[in-house]
Amino acid sequence: MLSATWRHLAGLALREGGVTPKRRAMSALYAFSRRVDDIGDGPLADDVKVARLEDTRALLTRIREGAVEEDDTDPVAVALAHAAAHFPIPLGGLDELIDGVQMDLRGETYETWDDLKVYCRCVAGAIGRLSLGVFGTEPGARGVERASEYADTLGLALQLTNILRDVREDAGNGRTYLPADDLAKFGCSAGFAGPTPPEGSDFAGLVHFEVRRARALFAEGYRLLPMLDRRSGACVAAMAGIYRRLLDRIERDPEAVLRGRVSLPGREKAYVAVRGLSGLDTRHAARRTVGRRA
Repeated sequence: MLSATWRHLAGLALREGGVTPKRRAMSALYAFSRRVDDIGDGPLADDVKVARLEDTRALLTRIREGAVEEDDTDPVAVALAHAAAHFPIPLGGLDELIDGVQMDLRGETYETWDDLKVYCRCVAGAIGRLSLGVFGTEPGARGVERASEYADTLGLALQLTNILRDVREDAGNGRTYLPADDLAKFGCSAGFAGPTPPEGSDFAGLVHFEVRRARALFAEGYRLLPMLDRRSGACVAAMAGIYRRLLDRIERDPEAVLRGRVSLPGREKAYVAVRGLSGLDTRHAARRTVGRRA
């Protein structure tokens, strides 16, 4: 369940520069999130998973209360406690991540986009807000009071892209994430059990509808980029750029998501990452933001 969003963001952040406090903090956040995700996606019985998740939540409470000592036997807890002591990390975001895994264990489905947003905020929006706690914002950046909102919105855009890409895989695992009212609107309520759309459905219309929604979220979330320092903004732009290009690919061939996992060729992914890391996307976002205010 842990979205590739988190893996991409953590990976890009960790590759940028040497061993810095921000890099260590991102490593700690990723390690704790990976633990939560491994519980949710692992082979244990559901009741055992629920108990493990509650144990993990209790550990998070100990970290929040400053009750984890340097000589604790859990290195992830020590690392996260150290990160939380040095950065304004909203640890409640990790509680939300646990909530999201529990939603999956309960097999929750979503009637409306507003319902699905709750889930997306838990598993992806929270990642944006947690990362922002480490990255911080540039002193004097305009509109910085909305930085957390933009980080959350960017997370929603990334997760919706993941959901579109993984429609067939999720269906095979008995999961449906797209809102039921959207599925009904486009005649897709029968689900996606095979490599072709449900008979009589407008599957392409459904995909294009969700792509437009994701693009609007990206446009709003990109307003975060000019508020970050150069390195942090570059990491976020590179990761988001990969997902936007993936969205382009899905839009061009909607049924590809039913035939298999859609991905970018390595060369294209590298190009998009370099573009983001160069700061080009951040500069474009800054110009668009200024244009809106003019």
